[in-house]
Amino acid sequence: MNISKAQSQSPASQSEAPTPEAVDKVPAGLLRRLAALTYDSVLLAGAIAIYAGIVVVLRSGAAVEPNTLWFSAGLGAIPALFFCWFWTHGGQTLGMVAWRVHLEAPDGGPPELPRALLRYFAALLSLLPAGLGFIWALWDSERATWHDRISGTRMYRSVPAKRSSA
Repeated sequence: MNISKAQSQSPASQSEAPTPEAVDKVPAGLLRRLAALTYDSVLLAGAIAIYAGIVVVLRSGAAVEPNTLWFSAGLGAIPALFFCWFWTHGGQTLGMVAWRVHLEAPDGGPPELPRALLRYFAALLSLLPAGLGFIWALWDSERATWHDRISGTRMYRSVPAKRSSA
């Protein structure tokens, strides 16, 4: 007998749906955050290369003058669009998916666009004093960075929930 046919005839297989395992949310540590950011940086480098390639094609190979406002604005917009789009659409960039971390707003869902933009620009401030805003997570009781605190977001990793021995 065919396995799929046997399963379709079984009343148990029709009524029982697999249940997801329970998970606990643990604040994401600094190394995991930096690993996700490194992964995302590689993706961003590719997006910037595509942007530059499109500019070269549209300009028929003519060089862009140094400090050109429109080109610089495009270069600055790419990371903002990348992070904010992913954060608002599921709470994870591709690097965060790879490193099993996710971003949450205070309501437990992904942040809305204004909060994501605030987090992005606060993260730039966190980088300025030699990355102190990121390093702060090492001493913070909730492992929060400055941009987590400023934007009201939190970064978590999910781990299997501990089962009680009852």
